[in-house]
Amino acid sequence: MTQLSIAALPAIQTAATPSYSRADLTPGIVHFGVGNFHRAHQAVYLDALFNRGEGRDWAIIGAGTRATDAAMRDALRQQDWLTSVVEQEADTSAAHITGAMVDYIEPGDSQAVIAALTDPAIRIVSLTITEGGYYIDPASQKFDPTHPDIAWDAANFATPKTAFGLILAGLVKRREAGIAPFTVMSCDNIPGNGHVTRNAVAGLAALIDPALAEWVKSSVAFPNGMVDRITPATSEREKNLLAERFGIDDAWPVFCESFKQWVLEDNFPAGRPALEQVGVQFVLDVAPYEHMKIRILNGGHATIAYPAGLLDIHFVHEAMEHPLVSAFLKKVETEEIIPIVPPVPDTDLGAYFAMCEKRFANPKIGDTIRRLALDGSNRQPKFIIPSAMDRVNANSLLTGLALVSAFWCRYCYGTTDSGAVIEPNDPSWDRLTAQARKAKDNPAAWLEMADIYGDLAKAPAFTETFTKCLNFLWKNGTAATLEAYLAGRL
Repeated sequence: MTQLSIAALPAIQTAATPSYSRADLTPGIVHFGVGNFHRAHQAVYLDALFNRGEGRDWAIIGAGTRATDAAMRDALRQQDWLTSVVEQEADTSAAHITGAMVDYIEPGDSQAVIAALTDPAIRIVSLTITEGGYYIDPASQKFDPTHPDIAWDAANFATPKTAFGLILAGLVKRREAGIAPFTVMSCDNIPGNGHVTRNAVAGLAALIDPALAEWVKSSVAFPNGMVDRITPATSEREKNLLAERFGIDDAWPVFCESFKQWVLEDNFPAGRPALEQVGVQFVLDVAPYEHMKIRILNGGHATIAYPAGLLDIHFVHEAMEHPLVSAFLKKVETEEIIPIVPPVPDTDLGAYFAMCEKRFANPKIGDTIRRLALDGSNRQPKFIIPSAMDRVNANSLLTGLALVSAFWCRYCYGTTDSGAVIEPNDPSWDRLTAQARKAKDNPAAWLEMADIYGDLAKAPAFTETFTKCLNFLWKNGTAATLEAYLAGRL
């Protein structure tokens, strides 16, 4: 067994290791949200670039704003910021060590973060803070300036707590010092993530000084981007697999699929690494790619999550092996989601969905249904409800999408069909559970959450179908409901 560290790299023969040394690297990026996805995606692309002898002035400094970020920092610090990335397919498993991160600022040390952001060498600030981290009102999908975290930062600008407060403070310090602004790059699964990030930073600025907000809008670049790689949470299972198969002791390894994709708007006035050399697509308009991915892939995950959860299915690949769940996914996608996704350059949407099915079915990933079901209050308004609204506006059938909402409601009741307790799985779990329990006898109660459903809750075509689906689900159970939908009896 080899304890992962820089000193131990020469002894590791079971995994690819960096061809560069830490001394070769200088930081050019501060990244907020050093989680599994970042370490399996952005950090992997940069590591590949560094291995080519390119862009070694774009190393990463990690930053976090949550108390829980400290555990990740502690784990990575003890192994010199290295990460074991294991790519898993049905018949292959390969590991490599990435070294793109050179430091990680202690969470809560706002002054150290601001100092790093003021360094002229930092030319990009990136984020993977999850869909729920952007202070977006679910119904309007607009920045919420009244959120207590944002109000705190506006009132305590010298010691901000949020990523956006820290970013704004760094930008202000740079402007005062005559240093050009860095580019702010979101790597989260949000439609128009660059626009959303711009609205958050400028929205906070507007609470402090309207002129500052205008400067942010006119002077700071916020490129849009689409990111994709299935990356489950790390558990003891992954740590043990890494130790048994590769002989590496890593406190927090990342397991992921071999597939990855990154499509970026080429809007980096402060400069950027030459990521096109390692597979990143730079395009004029990310929106078609992003729309496809969020509706088909993320929408597909949301479609299978809740019926699978209600059937006590643990892993995503097991859900794809269940004939009712996989058939439900295919029917909803092909009949209701894909027909309303606009064309994407050089992409066959049917082939894209077939690739998604294959990826979901990968037995090596170990992705869990619980992860897919997490945070529905933030994910449903981005991945499912917009498709349903589009179907309403087109006067088109939406039984499958209404049924997805019914499954989510039933899941939030807090028990599976077998009676097993579903542990809290959403930041708003108590609220969702209360509404789901009201909705058992009065389905309209679920749609009272106007901040989630918005105008969709006022559309009779949806509300009537949702009511029918939820009533049927409570009366007959998940399996029978899936059977009825697939047979055209719902």
